[in-house]
Amino acid sequence: MKARTLANKLIFYVAIVAVWQLVFSLHVAPEQVIPSPYSVGAALGHGISSGSLLFGIGTSMWRLGAGLAIAIAAGMVLGIFIARFEFVNQVAGSFLLGLQSIPSVAWVPVAFLWFGKTDGGVIFVTVIGALFAVAMNTHSGIKNVPASLIDAGRNMGASGIQLVTNVIIPASFPHLISGFKQGWAYAWRGVISAEVIFAVLGLGSLMNIGTKSSDISQVISILIVIMFIGIAVDGLVFKRLERAVRIRWGPTS
Repeated sequence: MKARTLANKLIFYVAIVAVWQLVFSLHVAPEQVIPSPYSVGAALGHGISSGSLLFGIGTSMWRLGAGLAIAIAAGMVLGIFIARFEFVNQVAGSFLLGLQSIPSVAWVPVAFLWFGKTDGGVIFVTVIGALFAVAMNTHSGIKNVPASLIDAGRNMGASGIQLVTNVIIPASFPHLISGFKQGWAYAWRGVISAEVIFAVLGLGSLMNIGTKSSDISQVISILIVIMFIGIAVDGLVFKRLERAVRIRWGPTS
């Protein structure tokens, strides 16, 4: 079954490249607008051979990892806090939802003014993009923990931090995974947005260089790399986590 699925995916991507080549050959648009698959492949090859692409990937992934780790830690604490204290939820819940609705790219000018052209600015955008998604999903997960399960934990002697870490968090894990996945997506967009606008290194910076030099092949090649990193992370990390959750807790919404 896996081999068949892989074959279908391969056929799908080959078909996309074939249609792309056909559109290029028909001269539907100038080469400066729609480059050939070959020129994009050549741009990828040049980036790999020169080391700039691999260094860019490493830089972006380091910023993403740092920002996402901070966002997950802080988001879980914030989510637990607003879930456990109803007064805080009533007062600040709508405010957090409002912050979550702000696109990551809108925080880029703030990051630039506060941190300048530094890694700190990119990481700030990454954190702020993922933080509230993690917090709100953590809040939802905890609110959906059955009261009977919490009472059972208390009857067995759990209280305070022990109740949270041994009962509430494990029971809300399906929602936490959703929050992590959503936070990852927001964080990845935030990293690239910040790098395009003001970072010196990273995949977004390589896109910016391609834009300034009117090299559409380089721009599209970086877009392809960004897309496949997203596919790889989803397949290697989140699908496996979701599968483990289904095995442990059963199907979740």
